[in-house]
Amino acid sequence: MTDRTGPGTGASPTGAGLARRRRRRWVQYSALGVAVVVLGAVGVGLVAYEKLSRNITADEEAAAELARYEKERPTALVRDAQNILLIGSDSRSGDGNREYGRDSGTERSDTTILLHLSANRSSATAVSLPRDLMVDVPSCRRPDGTRTGPTFAMFNSAFEVGGSACTIRTVEKLTNIRVDHHVVVDFHGFKDMVDAVDGVEVCLKEPIDDKAAKLKLPAGKVVLDGEQALGYVRARKSIGDGSDTDRMERQQRFLGALVNKVQSNDVLLNPARLYPMLDAATSSLTTDPDLASLRGLYDLVRGMRNIPTERVQFLTVPRTSYVYNANRDQLVKPAADKLFALLRTDAPVAVAKDLPTDSQSGLPTDPASGHDSAFDYEEESRGNGKSRGKRPDAPTSAPTFRGNTAAEDACG
Repeated sequence: MTDRTGPGTGASPTGAGLARRRRRRWVQYSALGVAVVVLGAVGVGLVAYEKLSRNITADEEAAAELARYEKERPTALVRDAQNILLIGSDSRSGDGNREYGRDSGTERSDTTILLHLSANRSSATAVSLPRDLMVDVPSCRRPDGTRTGPTFAMFNSAFEVGGSACTIRTVEKLTNIRVDHHVVVDFHGFKDMVDAVDGVEVCLKEPIDDKAAKLKLPAGKVVLDGEQALGYVRARKSIGDGSDTDRMERQQRFLGALVNKVQSNDVLLNPARLYPMLDAATSSLTTDPDLASLRGLYDLVRGMRNIPTERVQFLTVPRTSYVYNANRDQLVKPAADKLFALLRTDAPVAVAKDLPTDSQSGLPTDPASGHDSAFDYEEESRGNGKSRGKRPDAPTSAPTFRGNTAAEDACG
């Protein structure tokens, strides 16, 4: 029987269950697919359902740390809208992870995605937060029980010093968005998930030969297995322009392809393929206690089955090179603040693959469209000023950020 005595390392700063748990946390690029897949769990039977539910590790220590700071945390503005933080650990510890580098005994968030589900479940927006983004990290609990002081540092250092609770508090401080749930996954889980769906098809403009990523692929349409997919989403220097921004966009395109694969009937309606996928997905998850059961995940995402792929969107928060270090990032203002305001108020966000040259950092093509009402609603909710309008449930237009949707064909 699975040991349920504590959350996995990285999910909580104490690191309980080091060897057992690290391998359970990193479907960061497939976490959206996991959410869709779990909707089919009712077809695998009661015994299987209970086993799958026991696979998930509850992050109790993170929950306790967040409760300690409850009064500081943002208030959710829109009922039924949900914000889920998907955290990918770069841990080299655990089965199948050491081959990606030396285990230093620490880990950082390799990729972090803020997934917003609209209140009526008509859209899902996944926003990548760069690991090199310079941010204010609050005081957090270290693995040894001591506490850090507030600091200005790279975003992914929050996970290293204080696990998922520190990362969540950093995101909430940065965005003023309430994080309702979180999911932490690692390398091994990601590979298992991709293999469980018999691979994911991508389109490569050029062949890839990256020894560091252990990746050698031809140009054109290629079906990646788990090992190849991991190298593909993590590679930097050998693909594209070598930037972390390019890598995040590649990860987003891969997520879109995975969502399409998971939603296809040959997966969801085929028990022989469905159960292995669910087993791989749930075994790779460490979540907040409310999500730490198959029923918890089902309750959260049951409406996602009706979201059309063109409304499953991926983008990177508007960012540019940090003024004091070109190898670090900083937010582009006011575009990032406007994006956060739209998510806070559950207002529509649109994405497009190609934007004008002055919008390549992710700035909206129409900075004014739809923003005033979102800001006004937020100010009214806080009691900070007079409102000129109500929350925009269905504005005629939405600002467009650089990104892609799950409906886009990378080979098109």
